[in-house]
Amino acid sequence: MKNQKVTNNIDWISILLYTMLVIMGWVTIYSASLPEDNASIFDLGQVSGKQILFMVTSIPLIIVILTLDAKIYDKYAFVFYGVGLLLLAGLFVFGKTIKGQTNWYQFGGFSMQPSEFVKIATSIVLSKYLSDVQVNLKLFNHQLIAFGIILLPVALIMLQPDAGSALIFFSLVFAMYREGLPGWYLAVGGSAAALFILALLIQPAALVGFSLIVLLAAYFMTRRAQRNPILYAILFVGITAYVFSVDYVFENVLESHQKDRINVLFGKDVDMQAEGYNLNQAQIAIGSGSWLGKGYLEGTQTKGGFVPEQHTDYIFTTVGEEWGFAGSVTVILLFVGLLLRIIYRAERQKSKMSRTYGYCVASILFMHFFINITMLIRLFPTVGVPLPFFSYGGSSLWAFTMLLFIFIKMDANQVNEW
Repeated sequence: MKNQKVTNNIDWISILLYTMLVIMGWVTIYSASLPEDNASIFDLGQVSGKQILFMVTSIPLIIVILTLDAKIYDKYAFVFYGVGLLLLAGLFVFGKTIKGQTNWYQFGGFSMQPSEFVKIATSIVLSKYLSDVQVNLKLFNHQLIAFGIILLPVALIMLQPDAGSALIFFSLVFAMYREGLPGWYLAVGGSAAALFILALLIQPAALVGFSLIVLLAAYFMTRRAQRNPILYAILFVGITAYVFSVDYVFENVLESHQKDRINVLFGKDVDMQAEGYNLNQAQIAIGSGSWLGKGYLEGTQTKGGFVPEQHTDYIFTTVGEEWGFAGSVTVILLFVGLLLRIIYRAERQKSKMSRTYGYCVASILFMHFFINITMLIRLFPTVGVPLPFFSYGGSSLWAFTMLLFIFIKMDANQVNEW
């Protein structure tokens, strides 16, 4: 199948949504890092000036991606993946340590975070593997290989350590579920997370008792011919052991800053002028915006610099303060619109690889979007996860751009024959 012209079948709606988010992101970054008086918006000494540079250099990236034959992602999937793993491993030799994390390469005045780009390589190689007609995610050995593809970069990222970036990779399980992964994996993962949280909030014995009631109810509601008392007994023993291990894990495995962030989330024994300061100031900023906001460049929390690192992970606080509830909902709707558009286009693909990759793109963007916003409104522990297309940074903008436009290219080609 010959590679089609760049403009053939391009999904301009996705490109429009992308463009709107990137421009709104820069406008917000400018406000969150208001330059010195008389400084040019192109001044590379200013955060907003650097972000313009990142935006401009994204254009050649887009052109190259749309020009290249989409078949290269199938042909060189494992090469991209191998290079990504080497870049992660190289951090332990050549990486720069910032705030206790060795997850950046430093090049003069600019830095590059390889984990952002490894998300793309992992998505490509996972999509290639799952597109194999012989792969069946109902089979355990095939599940093991698929999870291994995800866990290899996760292991290297956790050694940096960067739990926030590692967490994003697990969103790829949603793409695996679309391609046949049994639903009980999601059920077990969700239940484990819920039990972990509940075990920190209530007495373990009470939680075990409640779990026993739920299991007994499920047992007697199951058809007699399908009841397996041994299975339910094993589940109960496993839940009991897990619940009583949570306190040990919390106290002896998690780092102190991770424990502080969970305590902040639940409002337990925290000093709002210390470990709880960032989140407290973020909530004040968002809440002060009310319905319509204080107006662009008029946010007192933003201008006063009360929210640390506001132009990066806390960028949405500026949206909430200056644009209010109406502006926040608008931004959220743009993200939701882009996610739905990607899923819609993914379902139209006749190539299993391009369909799976589309779901990988949607899963990664959703996880970033969901975690970043929910952590600011105290529904998720604070982790270092940027808001796609909004947060300041060349690595994140370039990586999200490449992630999205590779799928747009696949979709434009309607790659039916590989």
